[in-house]
Amino acid sequence: MTEMNQQQETANNLFGRGPVENLGQVVFGERIRSSPYKFEFKNNQEWNYACKKSYQPGNQEDLKKIEELIHGISLNYQHHWIVDNMPVTWCYQGEPGQLFCSTGFPMGCYLPKAGKPKDACVMNPAFSKPDTYYIFNHIDLTITYHGGKGETWGTELDDDIGRILSVKVGLRSLSVEKDPTSPPMIVPKELKEPLIITYTYSVKFIDDPLTKWSSRWDYLLESMPSANIQWFSILNSLVIVLFLSGMVAMILLRPLHKDIARYNQIDSGKDAQEEFGWKLVHGDIFRPPRKGMLLSVFVGSGVQVFIMTLITLIFACLGFLSPANRGALLTCALVLYVCLGTPAGYVSSRIYKSFGGERWKLNVLLTSMLCPGIVFGVFFVLNLVLWSKGSSGAISFGILVVLLALWFGISVPLTFVGAFFGFRKRPIEHPVRTNQIPRQVPDQSVYTRPAPGIVVGGVLPFGCIFIQLFFILNSLWSNQMYYMFGFHFLVFIILVITCSETTVLLCYFHLCAEDYHWWWRSFLTSGFTAFYLFMYCVHYFVTNLEIQDATSTFLYFGYTFIMVFLFFLLSGTIGFFACFWFVRKIYSVV
Repeated sequence: MTEMNQQQETANNLFGRGPVENLGQVVFGERIRSSPYKFEFKNNQEWNYACKKSYQPGNQEDLKKIEELIHGISLNYQHHWIVDNMPVTWCYQGEPGQLFCSTGFPMGCYLPKAGKPKDACVMNPAFSKPDTYYIFNHIDLTITYHGGKGETWGTELDDDIGRILSVKVGLRSLSVEKDPTSPPMIVPKELKEPLIITYTYSVKFIDDPLTKWSSRWDYLLESMPSANIQWFSILNSLVIVLFLSGMVAMILLRPLHKDIARYNQIDSGKDAQEEFGWKLVHGDIFRPPRKGMLLSVFVGSGVQVFIMTLITLIFACLGFLSPANRGALLTCALVLYVCLGTPAGYVSSRIYKSFGGERWKLNVLLTSMLCPGIVFGVFFVLNLVLWSKGSSGAISFGILVVLLALWFGISVPLTFVGAFFGFRKRPIEHPVRTNQIPRQVPDQSVYTRPAPGIVVGGVLPFGCIFIQLFFILNSLWSNQMYYMFGFHFLVFIILVITCSETTVLLCYFHLCAEDYHWWWRSFLTSGFTAFYLFMYCVHYFVTNLEIQDATSTFLYFGYTFIMVFLFFLLSGTIGFFACFWFVRKIYSVV
């Protein structure tokens, strides 16, 4: 079991019979398994026996298991249990006056050599021996339920029923079975004598007639750390981004309006020599770019990712993809991506045909194979690493075949259908003609060269997403629940607006400098936001995660690459179409 997947395995214990995982859960590495912990509804139990593990000093297999146990405790590995589709939560005092509830609980705690408690060791003064590993071998389960007495659904069935509202866990480390006063159970670093660890548990049911079953998730969501800070930070970011967007629009529209008015007053004859700025390049503005095939493929794939993201966020805002529906978010995204091959093929073929391209077969193949192939290739390599480590998060060969069937059986044919209709359409008619002889681009200053504009162009869009990005990364790597899809959708809209306005503004500056090479620049300007996203992920890795082994580091950056690459396609496509609309608009009115 690798360090990353031990922390990510979100259901390694289940009370009762385990349900079948959906596609999203399987791809994300979630596996639901049954556990030896048994109980009956409304039947309180004390000191129930779960299992007993013995370790012998001369047994190499036992010594290896002790090493794995110590390794897990030192890295704060978590148990993740489910009861009635509710996560078993561990609640503890966080900030003064705030109770924080985590969806997982640690298997033990480690007191460093300095003797200063950290993590779960702060909960009990008995954890006082420096450089010592303690294991939690007794679990106190407190199950709160809403009784059916007096309820309509309870009358129809049986008054002696209820709906589970929450399952909270208390942790204890006991060296003597059924003795709460015994010293904590210590896991020795060197096994010199036989060690026996007995795992026990207690169950207590509490009736809560005031809390409704429909609001059973509220206590967990309200106890999220820094929830209030997140609200104010998002609103603050929203105000700043809207203010900057308004300034960009004002700065852009005012001089552009004056330019159009001045150019329209110029006679076509004697005053032609007075033309300057962006109108001088009207004969080259729609000249096809270099590597137009690759650009059209990226734009087509970006449209596919954009529509997938938009529809997924809309479904999430409507409540169809709530935390209760495990794996629903990723399942929805995968299904949408597969079914949106038609828009990708259509857009890619239309753009490529407007460039004068004739290799339509290669265009369709690249659109359906290149970007999905990169994502699948990286994912396959990561899965091989998980296989080699024997991780339960590794996807089986059968699931890989299913993913390939979705790709080649649905996505690729739909891409061909979209490309068929796209190539049947007439080429996009541009408002101005393209000269046969290319115009020479004058020497550019440092500020109007492509590289500085591309680097600066990604700053403002990244500024509107980095707060949300922190909470998204927490939900992915720190096992925190993400549920603010409404704010996420709002930030996505702001991202679209900011990418569009920033790209258009920089495009206008370059056109005024008589540089008409805007095709690739428009895509890379907003697409460079993905670079800042990657740098933030590196910062998050260094400051927030305690990953030590090379395998987990490779897995982290592998999954990060997939996320950054998809975001590059998304943001680059937004900037491309904004600039494409802007250029066609200004050259159609002069």
